[in-house]
Amino acid sequence: MKLKVNGVERPVAAAWQNESLLSVLREQLGLTGARLSCGIGQCGACVVHVNGQPVASCVLPVSEAAGTEILTIEGLAREDASLHPLQQAWLDAAVPQCGYCQSGQIMQALALLQRIPDPDDAQITQAMNGNLCRCGTYDRIRTSIKSAALVMRETR
Repeated sequence: MKLKVNGVERPVAAAWQNESLLSVLREQLGLTGARLSCGIGQCGACVVHVNGQPVASCVLPVSEAAGTEILTIEGLAREDASLHPLQQAWLDAAVPQCGYCQSGQIMQALALLQRIPDPDDAQITQAMNGNLCRCGTYDRIRTSIKSAALVMRETR
């Protein structure tokens, strides 16, 4: 089996083919941005994009991801190695405290901004509702999403 992750086709060893997408990304492919937290797809720490949609990679069997386009936080930076506007906005607003949930938060925010380029507070809250942050940086997350949305609209 092969996975196309961040634009690169990568082989998956036979021993990993019954594992979750998260396990394969982290343990076999060395892409450790998505994190295991709840293990039941309820907290958002493991969110990656599969065919442009945010998914909880901890509950998605890797076999179901074969033949799809997978985007992880590691693939979000631009070709010139500059940060994606969401990543930069996160840093500018000092969102991360412990940082554990942040890659999932950013990937969920990206899905929101791809659907709704100028979200209001209610839309942000609704879209981000499944992503938990034990440090409680939700106000800074909202600020960062709005800031990134502005940059992304200006650069289109």
